[in-house]
Amino acid sequence: MRLVHGKLWRNRDFLFLWIGQGISDVGTAVSLVVVPLIAVVYLHANGFEVGALSALQWLPWLLIGLPAGVWVDRSRRRLLMLGCDIVRCILLASIPVVAAIGSVSLVQLYLVAFGVGFATVVFQVAYQAYPPTIVDHADLPEANAKLLGTGSVAQLAGPGLGGLLVQLVRAPFALIADSASYAISFSTLWMIRTHEPKPQAAQREPVRVAIAEGARFVVGDPLLRTMTVAPAISNIFFGGYSAIEVLFLVRAVHLAPGSVGLLVGLGSLGSVIGALVARPVSRRIGTARAMWLSSALTTPFGLLIPLTERGVRLAFYVLPGWLILIGVLIYNVNVTAFRQAYCPPAILGRVVASMRFVLFGAVPMGALAGGALATAIGPRSAILVLLAGNLLSTLALVLSPLRRMRDLPSAPRAAG
Repeated sequence: MRLVHGKLWRNRDFLFLWIGQGISDVGTAVSLVVVPLIAVVYLHANGFEVGALSALQWLPWLLIGLPAGVWVDRSRRRLLMLGCDIVRCILLASIPVVAAIGSVSLVQLYLVAFGVGFATVVFQVAYQAYPPTIVDHADLPEANAKLLGTGSVAQLAGPGLGGLLVQLVRAPFALIADSASYAISFSTLWMIRTHEPKPQAAQREPVRVAIAEGARFVVGDPLLRTMTVAPAISNIFFGGYSAIEVLFLVRAVHLAPGSVGLLVGLGSLGSVIGALVARPVSRRIGTARAMWLSSALTTPFGLLIPLTERGVRLAFYVLPGWLILIGVLIYNVNVTAFRQAYCPPAILGRVVASMRFVLFGAVPMGALAGGALATAIGPRSAILVLLAGNLLSTLALVLSPLRRMRDLPSAPRAAG
């Protein structure tokens, strides 16, 4: 990522978006470790209960994923994002408040996870559609590389910070960091000056019709269809793995909470590497080729993760995790920039929502399956099954139209 050159470094509004979301991403990464640690270590949840907690975070994508795209296309996106930051800040703050006056329960974790997930659906759809408002189309690939790269750095630092906070204070109080990060995100979004035009009233067709327009655009386009189906397959299996990852490290590998946070953070280094190499690799071999080839070369290494043990065999968790995340980031940087440049702005929110409805709607199913598998056959065996199933997503990319292309189209496609 270039940090001191180019127009983006002089784009005040992009810098506010970048800084605010970077801090918010760190807070989210803290919760990524702290919330399941509260369930596993302090509330003694079993595998299925941990899987259900993860599923509830993603369930809102199935419930409101499609109408969220209509709301985003009919609203000023920044205002939606501001409202979602307030909701998430308050919900997460409720956990340390309740811990201070009583005790946190699994039911409260479930309710907060669902509420934060609900607000995150709306925020993420708006966030994916918002950068073209403040960034020129020619700068979108670099902007997305910076935003995704910063998110990757946050995934590296956040879990370790979460593990450290759990060691220093009781786990529920570690969530103050994530609540505060949403307050900072709200503040930086508030300081953006670029005027966002009000959506035209002519777009106000019935919600069902508006949803169908975005869905038809995705279903009717072979590239967008591939970019929906293949990662949805991955999200079923990798979502199941992610749901029981902390459970695996605590109960199968027998790591302390602080060590879990540090190890998860170290494993996220692959995202940073992936964000750094995504654009150079894509320029070298082509954007379409980079998407399927990176997945084919990295995903199979996930089969080594179940070999993880304490000591030097922790490398079986870290190194394959790096490779998988490098492939994921190369894919994500390309698909995000492609979608923003390729889709008509008037339906971009609905296209994002339609794709994410399928992509993230697959995660709760995977999370519940992962939790059930962990309860039935143990976390280690469950992870082997899930990461073997994840290879099907790579097969879907290899057999897709991407295999016959070097680069993705750079020109927008008409909605008709």
